[in-house]
Amino acid sequence: MELIRLGEPGHERPAVRHEGTTFDLSGLTTDLTGDFIADGGLDRVRAALSAGTLSTIDESGQRIGAPVTRPGAVICIGQNYAAHAAESGGTPPEYPIIFFKHPNTIVGPNDDVLIPPGATKVDWEVELTVVIGKTARYLSSPEQALDHVAGYTIGNDVSERAWQSEISGGQWSKGKSAETFNPLGPVLVPAADLRDPQKLGIRSWVNGEPRQNSSTADMIFPVARLIHELSQHLVLEPGDVVNTGTPEGVALSGRFPFLKAGDVMELEIDGLGRQRSVLRAADG
Repeated sequence: MELIRLGEPGHERPAVRHEGTTFDLSGLTTDLTGDFIADGGLDRVRAALSAGTLSTIDESGQRIGAPVTRPGAVICIGQNYAAHAAESGGTPPEYPIIFFKHPNTIVGPNDDVLIPPGATKVDWEVELTVVIGKTARYLSSPEQALDHVAGYTIGNDVSERAWQSEISGGQWSKGKSAETFNPLGPVLVPAADLRDPQKLGIRSWVNGEPRQNSSTADMIFPVARLIHELSQHLVLEPGDVVNTGTPEGVALSGRFPFLKAGDVMELEIDGLGRQRSVLRAADG
């Protein structure tokens, strides 16, 4: 099954796609929140599908929102693919690099991405994104970690590289936290329906031209290791979003131009669908 949110910003309704049909979840929850997930919500959705108690809806023509409501935290991992670390001018890290994005960077998978005033080096980053399903604190081993994952989706860790590196003061978040800088979705696939997050093709295009083409098998730190490691330094809560890093093929490499208004980013991960965002200038 695939969890999805449909409707205009601030007025999305929860739904689930299953075997080619979309069903309304408004009778189970008002929205796809961390609290709903933590309270066994995904199991209730599965039970309702089995019982045949959900009404069908037509999603054609409707906007797709991010597959979870605004999370408490958006946690990101830097340089988690060796080739991307190299194209960024670094060596593979010994420990995961952690930084944060503001939660209001989250938008729908097909919403416009706004170029802030003065931005000159806007870049794309396709990422496997984890949604936390239950509180994770001081986990004793990576083997425990995946039990705390609700599911997976696609994230685009849009970045302004000059702000990230040249005027950052040593912290990347300045170049990561502009409004709309994290398109998310289209769907949340429960962890039970995606058995191995380390065997997924991951790709991106700009204006129809290929940019990134890799596999999550190439992660330096796999999902289980990341969740375990994060839990040693902070408490992960239901609904939190973890972007797990991007493969090589971004503009920072010098092989491609940075993004400008009118450009189109398309991202895809096996089993998780595809997103499409158009760049436009933000109002000053």
